[in-house]
Amino acid sequence: MTSGGEPPERPRAAARRPRAVLVDVFETMLRVDALAARFVDVGRPAHEWELFFTRALRDGMALTLAGRAKPFGEVARAALRTTAGHTLSEEALDHVLSGFAHLPPHRDVEPALQALARAKIPTYAFTHGAARTACDALDRAGLRTYLRGVHSAETIAAFKPPARVYDWACAAVETPRERVALVAAHSWDVHGAVRAGLVGGLATRLEGAVPATVERPHVAAERLDTVVDHLLALPA
Repeated sequence: MTSGGEPPERPRAAARRPRAVLVDVFETMLRVDALAARFVDVGRPAHEWELFFTRALRDGMALTLAGRAKPFGEVARAALRTTAGHTLSEEALDHVLSGFAHLPPHRDVEPALQALARAKIPTYAFTHGAARTACDALDRAGLRTYLRGVHSAETIAAFKPPARVYDWACAAVETPRERVALVAAHSWDVHGAVRAGLVGGLATRLEGAVPATVERPHVAAERLDTVVDHLLALPA
């Protein structure tokens, strides 16, 4: 540890074609905005889905910083209860949260996964949500067939983006971290991966551009399939 209590700086991974790829699930592969209809179903404004999801991520990250995080389902349930002003019944909470297993895919995801499959690069879903929920959602979206596995940071009681989370994922896919790429639509996720020594690929369709406050991704483009094309074009 450094004198300020922070982990020491890790060298930035070289811009090389990855030997394994981790792809974030919610908002990168699957459309979380589809939860809006379930908010309306339980009498809440459609736009509350975004505040709820942002709050759930924030709380999970904060719990991780403080020590061990509760499972995503518990964190999300508490965040939903707060967002709705403690007005929803348990049945209504269940209805909204069960929507995570029924989210549709973004249009640029299947072409991206197909390109990785053609290149014979092992590709894995990587989430801090429940692995079972992610598996169910990816099955329904027709995407799981392209994936070698689904890994959840719940296994180590953490949310992304601390370095130890990416270390665990790289160990799970049995590939040195500098030869693993993390692909996501969240700049903070790619930032964490790059800081941990992975190759980072950012799809900017969610945020519009690479924020000036994060570590520079190795590749960035609006669409996920274009990000993958850029990763595959890196030197071996």
